[in-house]
Amino acid sequence: MNKEWLTNLVGKVLKVDRGGPESRTGLLLGIYDDHLSILTEQEGVIYYKTDHIKSITENVKKGFQFQLEVPEDFTYKTAATFKDLLDKNLRNQWVNINRGGPEKLEGVLHDINDEFVTLILNEEVIRLSMFHIRSISYGARVEKPKEEEKSEKNKDNKDSGKSEKNKENKAEEKEK
Repeated sequence: MNKEWLTNLVGKVLKVDRGGPESRTGLLLGIYDDHLSILTEQEGVIYYKTDHIKSITENVKKGFQFQLEVPEDFTYKTAATFKDLLDKNLRNQWVNINRGGPEKLEGVLHDINDEFVTLILNEEVIRLSMFHIRSISYGARVEKPKEEEKSEKNKDNKDSGKSEKNKENKAEEKEK
């Protein structure tokens, strides 16, 4: 994928790949030398290697559904290259590698080199070829407001509206 072309899409909600286990819709956060980062509602920040992306879709008419409000102070890990991201930022972190299918893995990222990464999961030591990593996430998320908070805000707004109306009604009655 062309890095310059993708840079114009930063800040837009896109769909990476058309379908399948790797496909996700999210806010494009950044473009780097060999990967990009998107923020999804369910899984948080996901990093995709650009040489494994088959398509990027932008819905220019309606846009894609995206319900998160990203706080101004939201931070996520960045690096110029995918290997640097893994080596300098995600080492010793719990990660999810590849979104689905038979090669979906999770565990603690232990070692990184040019050829493979090493994950530790319980008693297993898993070595995965760097070439076969399509995406990785580590859990940076934006929390959705809980339904209780939403309903309380709506209730507060309705209650304040009712009290304003009651005040107006009482004032009208006094005038009569």
